[in-house]
Amino acid sequence: MPWRVPMSREARHGYLFILPWIIGFIAFTALPMAATFVFTFLNVSLAEPGPLRFVGLSNYRRLLGDEQAWAALGVTARFALMWLPVVVALPFLLALALNSRSLRGSGAFRVLLFMPYVVPFVAGALIWQNMLAADGWINSALRLLGVAHPPSWLHDPAWVTPGLVLIGLWGVGSGIIVNLAGLRAIPTQLYDAALLDGAGWWRRLRHVTIPMMSPVLFYTIILAVVEVMQYFLVPLVLFEGSGDPGGATRFFNLYLYQTFFTFQEMSYGSTLAWLLFVITLAVTLLLFRLSRRWVHYTSER
Repeated sequence: MPWRVPMSREARHGYLFILPWIIGFIAFTALPMAATFVFTFLNVSLAEPGPLRFVGLSNYRRLLGDEQAWAALGVTARFALMWLPVVVALPFLLALALNSRSLRGSGAFRVLLFMPYVVPFVAGALIWQNMLAADGWINSALRLLGVAHPPSWLHDPAWVTPGLVLIGLWGVGSGIIVNLAGLRAIPTQLYDAALLDGAGWWRRLRHVTIPMMSPVLFYTIILAVVEVMQYFLVPLVLFEGSGDPGGATRFFNLYLYQTFFTFQEMSYGSTLAWLLFVITLAVTLLLFRLSRRWVHYTSER
């Protein structure tokens, strides 16, 4: 047939090797996503079984008037504004320190910083719960430094978000490894040329390191945005999904989880899930659009 494009032997073998992934993606991602989109127009609920019927846009109208959903989205946004700069900048700064030639024992520091990442996350959250307690290690250290009344990290609405940010530092080891790999991939000739031009440490960082690391930083930002939109495990473990203190830990994904599995409202839960997907997609596309201004790839001319 004239319209048929011949496929090389290597291409056939390539598709054969990725066939298990394609099947898994269709079965466990694409079809469930399509099913949840259909659910948004139905009345699927395991808590109140009844005849399946088409309800149109009633789930979306309910979402527009759901104050708890928008409040949970606000909690997620406030946490993201505080957590994203830390989770992007801290691994980069630690990787810079580990990549320094003047640092002795950098291999041991890499192991120590990465070890918490392999600890199960629930166990890590419980460890941090004890560390952030009123008589925990962190408040004891603050008292030794002269702070008479340390924060109530997990019981004060004003301090619970910084406390959750501290818990999030538990897993920065993977980000350090990614940034360290990016730093090691920067050609040394660029630093040599900068030195010949009389550039100091700050100018080399600004004009060589950061531009060459911009794809890695952009990759880290994208992953962090997706992760923060799905954030719910820590407040679920520490506060049993109650939203305490004062609703400051009722994240959007936690509200979505409770709607699905506690209240078993599948149709409305699917509507919440699609709102989360649309917001995540919009933020990601905006970041890709803005990346044209500051992300530099070595292959570009």
